[in-house]
Amino acid sequence: MELFDSLKAKIKGKDIKLVFPEGEDKRIVEAASRLAQENLAIPVLLGDEAKIKAVAEDLGVSLDGVKLVDISKVPNDEVQQLVQAIVARRKGKTSTSQALEWLKDPNHFGTALVYTDVVDGMVSGAAHPTGDTVRPALQIIKTKPDVNLISGAFVMQRGDERYLFADCAINIDPNEEQLAEIAVESGKTAQLFDIDPRVALLSFSTKGSAKSPEVEKVQKATELAQKLDPEMPIDGELQFDAAIVPKVAESKAPDSDVAGKATVFVFPELQSGNIGYKIAQRLGGFEAIGPILQGLNKPVSDLSRGCNSEDAYKVAIITAAQTL
Repeated sequence: MELFDSLKAKIKGKDIKLVFPEGEDKRIVEAASRLAQENLAIPVLLGDEAKIKAVAEDLGVSLDGVKLVDISKVPNDEVQQLVQAIVARRKGKTSTSQALEWLKDPNHFGTALVYTDVVDGMVSGAAHPTGDTVRPALQIIKTKPDVNLISGAFVMQRGDERYLFADCAINIDPNEEQLAEIAVESGKTAQLFDIDPRVALLSFSTKGSAKSPEVEKVQKATELAQKLDPEMPIDGELQFDAAIVPKVAESKAPDSDVAGKATVFVFPELQSGNIGYKIAQRLGGFEAIGPILQGLNKPVSDLSRGCNSEDAYKVAIITAAQTL
């Protein structure tokens, strides 16, 4: 089954609520209308109600099934409940007045709705930089138990081929412990998209063919990842060709249960990850779906500021599927 057909089947009719802090953006309004009409989610758009309705009218789309929330008009008792939830979550790091100030920001408000289970997930980033989406999530939602950082993965799809690349969006230079965690979380994310996870930690070296601190980091990260999840096929350090081409794997890593058939590719640092996914996208003809934020207690997704309504629609479907 095609990826999004599979995800739609999982979420359809489940009444999953997703908040969109950029509710006045025409791309978001169009995507939200489509999600509601197809019964894939209940979108909650934050913004001025009159402006949102005007955008919808201009686009010629329906807002039936879409909830509109003007955060400046939310009843005080509801705001205070969110304030107290934030203060309690922050354990003294954020005062009542600071929390109240936070809630004037749509991204913080939306994140608070996710944290308090008013909604199930959040999609933002169409008009904000990544930090504006990720920071509130780390402050309020935080990472899952036993997970110390979030990372950004992309599903790379071309025809019947489907892979997962990480981290291509968040961590500039993860250490070996962080890289191991990214590897395990990426394997779990892959399963959500019906990818059988075989995780390769990438390097410019395969099984000791080169020696350097960068290679040693990947070697140690591989050992740690294998201990974190002994059941998941994880191997490294592998060059990309050894990870994906069976004939190369036979000569470079003949004893590996991942080499030559990897489906999840973990890059050693952000620079190579970001470059790698964009090469696959622009030269290889792969569709890059994401970034998918992994490691959070509850799903929050970060759009690209260059996204279109189709991108917002697809990322919302992914976010809804992460709630299940």
